Amino acid sequence: MEIKELKEEFIKLYGMGEIRTFHSPGRVNLIGEHIDYNGGYVLPCALDFGTYGCVRERKDRKINFASTNFPLRVQIDVDNIKFSKEDDWANYPKGVIVEMMKKGYSISGMDILVSGNIPNGAGLSSSASLEVLMAVIIDNLFNGGKLDRVELVQLCQKAENNFVGVNCGIMDQFAIGMGKKNKAILLDCNTLKYSYCNVDLKDNCIVVLNTNKRRALNESKYNERRAECEEALKILQTKKKINALCELTVDEFNNMEHLIKKENIRKRAKHAVYENERTKEAYRYLNEGDIEKFGQLLTKSHDSLRDLYEVSGKELDTIVSESLKVKGCLGARMTGAGFGGCALAIVKNTEVDNFMNVVRENYKNIIGYEPSFYLSGIGEGTGEI
Repeated sequence: MEIKELKEEFIKLYGMGEIRTFHSPGRVNLIGEHIDYNGGYVLPCALDFGTYGCVRERKDRKINFASTNFPLRVQIDVDNIKFSKEDDWANYPKGVIVEMMKKGYSISGMDILVSGNIPNGAGLSSSASLEVLMAVIIDNLFNGGKLDRVELVQLCQKAENNFVGVNCGIMDQFAIGMGKKNKAILLDCNTLKYSYCNVDLKDNCIVVLNTNKRRALNESKYNERRAECEEALKILQTKKKINALCELTVDEFNNMEHLIKKENIRKRAKHAVYENERTKEAYRYLNEGDIEKFGQLLTKSHDSLRDLYEVSGKELDTIVSESLKVKGCLGARMTGAGFGGCALAIVKNTEVDNFMNVVRENYKNIIGYEPSFYLSGIGEGTGEI
């Protein structure tokens, strides 16, 4: 939906008056999967599509939430916010309000209309996009836009952990809040130190491939994988003083992996340590402009997520393997938590149309329904328009 249409919709709902407009992107993680909670490096970027929000202050303490994507409308009182299953998507912004109030930030009544073009359940972070949108709105409307951006994204993560009950890492909110046009962020999830790198794919582009198998994060095996990694960490801590699996180099892990007797636990830890190394290499290759080597690392990442971490599934494995067969594809992998959702591929610009046609056909023949494709540039982080 265009901003003009969104404002018209807002006026229909809430009447005439001043309207402020904000945009919060989706995100895709180029590489570094399932290691944010293991203290590793991730390499995400903001997408150029996401969630728009129109907002107006009210004179009272009521907040009205509405969305063009869902019929559900929710009204809450700022001074009495509780989690409610019936409030569905509105629980994400509600959680942000709670966390920001705990920190003593000002907040008052608002009318809000949001409209997202991130496919829901695709694993491109529609929930984090909405959370950071809410935090930036509160910062700009009631706190003079003075909040430290890193603190703001941390509050959004807390909201998802504590209020919604999803044990997510910091990466999604960080990429969305801190994103910059045409740049990826190398983020150390242990220390929150970060640096940007230019993403110049030359005559290639990022194609996001949606398996159209919906993924619900808090129903997936996400918490189980975290527990397995924590078990591996406890075992390795008996020999070496570390706080997170990704503090180990590949060599250090190889020398110690015999300590982990259970195969599944050993495989999870191995993925974390090796994926962390791949992420640092990927950052280097992007800075050097070596897109072919970068593409090869994406494919290795997928193999590891499939074989060691076991979070891909038939749909993601199919879409990645079919992508890699097509001329002009330099690399592909699942992205996000897995068990459905999206993959990404680096594809030569001249081959994109053929690539999409061939993958669509072959995927449909194997899985029974078509995937969707999104061509995205790398966009700006959340802000007022």
